[in-house]
Order: sequence, then C-alpha cells, then structure tokens
Amino acid sequence: MWNPDVYLAFADHRGRPFFDLLSRVGADAPRRVVDLGCGPGNLTATLVQRWPDAVIEAVDSSPEMVEAARERGLDAVVGAIADWSPKPDTDVVVSNAALQWVPEHAELMTRWVGQLPAGAWIAMQVPGNFDAPSHQAVREVARSVPFSNPLRDMPWRDEHVVQTPSWYAGLLTDASCTVDAWETTYVHQLTGETPVLDWITGTALTQVKERLSEEAWQQYRQAIIPLLAEAYPVRRDGTTFFPFRRVFVVARVG
Repeated sequence: MWNPDVYLAFADHRGRPFFDLLSRVGADAPRRVVDLGCGPGNLTATLVQRWPDAVIEAVDSSPEMVEAARERGLDAVVGAIADWSPKPDTDVVVSNAALQWVPEHAELMTRWVGQLPAGAWIAMQVPGNFDAPSHQAVREVARSVPFSNPLRDMPWRDEHVVQTPSWYAGLLTDASCTVDAWETTYVHQLTGETPVLDWITGTALTQVKERLSEEAWQQYRQAIIPLLAEAYPVRRDGTTFFPFRRVFVVARVG
C-alpha cells in the first residue's frame, strides 16, 4: 500500500526531476495532458498551472494516491499504466518515476507513438539506481532469516529494469520520434536519524512492508539500518548525502 504522506516527506527532492523533465517539453497549447503514475497529485497540479486550457488526465494504480490527488481537485482515476491508451486529443504524455514498475514499458512507449497524433510529446523519467547500495541492502536483508520466507516471491528489480538514455533514444528514434535523452545523478542532502531508510520506505520498501507483519517489519528496519548507515554515513554537519541516478527521455512524435 502506498502512503501519500510518507511519499511526500521528500516532496522537494522528488519534485526536482519532474520539473527538469517538463522543462524540455515544448508543447504550447496541448488539448489533453496525461500524467501516468500521478501519485498524490502534487506535481500533476503544476500541469494545470502550465497548461490551464488543457484537459488534465491523471492515472495511478494506488487507490490511496488517487484519493490524495482528487483531494487536490484533480480528475484522477485508478488504473494500470499497462492498460492505458491515449485518447485522440492527447498531446502530452508524462510519466515521472513510474514506468520502472512496468516491465514492458519500452513496448508501451512504442505503442503510444503509433497512437498519438503527430507533434505529440512523450516525457518520462525513471530511477536508474537499482544497483545502488540502498537497493543492495534491501535485497540482502530480505534474503536473510527470518525474512526470506515471507519475501521469497518478491519481484526484485535490478539494474536491468531500466535502460540507458542511449538505448531509449534509439528505440524512439527508430519509431520516428525526435528524441532528447539524458541522465542526471542528484546528490540529495538529507537530514534525520535514518534519512535513507525514510526515503526508501516511501518507494522501494512499499512491497516489503506489505508482506511483513508489523513486528517483522520493525525487525527488518532494525536489520537494514546499519547497512544503510555504513553506505551513507552521516557527515560532521549532521547531513547525509544520498546520490540518486535518474534517466530522462523526451520524445516528439512524427
């Protein structure tokens, strides 16, 4: 279960890639703008401000996130990205930190190219840090006793979940798009006693928490804390640096 409050604890950090992504979208007066994986809607709401005359369509697989988005006045619906298809007037498709959850997202993107009107934009950003120490620690603790049994069927994601910017550029260029692709490693400066754990609790650890009892979840937390503290030590000023690589792709159709 996704928790909007936990996710929004790092809203400023999580929002920066969204704005970096949208800064490369050159749509002037789109008719319909779609946010796939809208989350709690705090970033989707900025699309309303940028394109006030557009219909804003918001989709997320989490009922909790959709409820939070609706509370912001958005027309959000529960749905799977893999099942979504663009309406004829869709001019911008945005997906921020969501397609990494969809194994077939490359095929989806090429399908959308064929369904969107000429001149439409596809803009997506996905984490590229699945081989980072934080995710290695998540898997290491999950495979240890007593967590290996309840977590034995976890669909672990590794560095092959997402591709390189060049790979996506080739995919969409071959689909007759004009493509802008790049990657950025953000060095987030975090505070708190367990800042990296707090961060991944709102994302990478959501499915882990769902599969554990409350007692087992607290044991899991205690087991992963020293691994994260070693990988991401606290600086003398009390802050913790958390490097986070992200992959960006902006494509214009036709």
